[in-house]
Amino acid sequence: MAMLIVKDLKVNYGVIQALKGISFEVNEGEVIALIGANGAGKTTTLQTISGMLTPSSGQILLRDTNITKIPGHKIVSMGMAHVPEGRRVFAQLTVLENLKMGAYTRSNKREVADTLERVYESFPRLKERQNQMAGTLSGGEQQMLAMGRALMSKPSIMLMDEPSMGLSPIYVEEIFSIIQSISKAGTTVLLVEQNAKKALAIADRAYVLETGNIVLSGDAKTLMNDDSIKKAYLGE
Repeated sequence: MAMLIVKDLKVNYGVIQALKGISFEVNEGEVIALIGANGAGKTTTLQTISGMLTPSSGQILLRDTNITKIPGHKIVSMGMAHVPEGRRVFAQLTVLENLKMGAYTRSNKREVADTLERVYESFPRLKERQNQMAGTLSGGEQQMLAMGRALMSKPSIMLMDEPSMGLSPIYVEEIFSIIQSISKAGTTVLLVEQNAKKALAIADRAYVLETGNIVLSGDAKTLMNDDSIKKAYLGE
């Protein structure tokens, strides 16, 4: 069953057309990778889906509900979370305060406390540093915090934008392992990632974006072995 359907989505920045009518689907339980070069439109796609940008035309359906013109904060309460590029943690707040911010759409304190415990189980380092200011964490820890904060809204689908960007190889491995764990726990994932090899390794399916168009799609493992993908994105 399709959790997310994007139909003929177009987005303009002034006279520049960033997305030129893209269409794709994300089925429940899948990890879907969006790959492409810088400027291809990957971040724009995620920002439009989560209500941060308004498309010039097209449709976005979340479980058959048209969310195209619904503001971002309401989309969160409908079961979508967005982990933005660059992490965007609240530097002057503690780790715990950041996590609680992620649950602002939820009113049941007991359920929020249960979710917090599950986040701490997934990210033991966040529990160790729960009283530390978020701005003093390492890049990898801030990425974990951004992901943990998104999980606090108890999303059905998570949009992740470049989660491995700027991280050391050890943290990259850990972040991708956590994404797999999030998926296995039942959360659908739409992943934008510059590290195409890592993304394709954990994804079920993938879409390739080039200058605002989807030019290729298919099974992630098949695309990983595609010569044109190897040459353009995998450095082979």
